[in-house]
Amino acid sequence: MPEPRAPRRPPPPLDAAALERLALRYVERFATSRGKLAQYLARKVRERGWDGPSADPHAVAQRMADAGYVDDRGFAEMKGAALARRGYGARRVAETLRAAGLAEEDRAGVVAEARAGALDSALKLARRKRIGPFAAARADPRDRERQVAALLRAGHDMATARRVVDCDPGQLPAGE
Repeated sequence: MPEPRAPRRPPPPLDAAALERLALRYVERFATSRGKLAQYLARKVRERGWDGPSADPHAVAQRMADAGYVDDRGFAEMKGAALARRGYGARRVAETLRAAGLAEEDRAGVVAEARAGALDSALKLARRKRIGPFAAARADPRDRERQVAALLRAGHDMATARRVVDCDPGQLPAGE
């Protein structure tokens, strides 16, 4: 029978240099925004404690952005495009970018693009879920309501969701 492990020692409290190293390690591994980086650093300070003058995760995140390691606008464009490719609507894109801590000016253009490509995005989701024009047969009313709900949860507006679900199998909706 294996011997029980000795309990792990807790990691030492962070200081300014360790916080910088954590930030650098995070931005080298993940595409992120200043807001997400600041949240991560604040969580690490809460978990491990702090040794020294007061910690400012937002200042560290700003230094990473000033050095070019973090680009909020680029992150917004990348994340918005990835969500649109997966079939998510403008509402879902806007909420995801807001949750990532992006400022309104960084996310406004991406959300506008998502609104402009709403039908294409909804059709991508419909293809993946076999809804509307991509279904084998026309769904009964109860299933159609479930399909509309799936499109709404993905962030599409009611008009776009109905437009896609109301299509007969094999018939794509006309462009705008």
